[in-house]
Amino acid sequence: MRQVSQILDTEHRAALDLLGRLEQALSGRSRVAAGDPRLAELSAALVVLLEHDTSRHFEFEESELFTRLTQAGEGNIAELLTEEHEAMRAVASELLPLARAGAAGTLHGAALESYRLGVLEIVERQVSHIQKETMALLPLLDDLLDEAIDSELSMRYASS
Repeated sequence: MRQVSQILDTEHRAALDLLGRLEQALSGRSRVAAGDPRLAELSAALVVLLEHDTSRHFEFEESELFTRLTQAGEGNIAELLTEEHEAMRAVASELLPLARAGAAGTLHGAALESYRLGVLEIVERQVSHIQKETMALLPLLDDLLDEAIDSELSMRYASS
């Protein structure tokens, strides 16, 4: 596995872990309630994921990887993944203020329900997206990137 693929895979695994914990905390009978410290902790982690990690990850893929895929004749997968990024950005923009309120402990009532539904939507979208990237994008990158380009891109991503 190339360095770029390893970095992306590690980030995918961390996102899946957080999303799984959020889904578990916000669904079913054992849902967290307003004021629960777990809600604040998970919400703070979601804010970081949405504001920094996902944004940085998506921008890198779109600017550095998807253009290379398109040039190599794999434009369909690049286009599909870009469309999914846009859909997740739209959900994230609605979810982010609610996640901030959850992190601050000020999420109650209807806002908590909106947050719950938004989290479940972002979980569904991200899990599906990560599965596609794991099964299609990462293997393509391993074939597409040579050692020098892989090293250059991994250094560029690390410094961003």
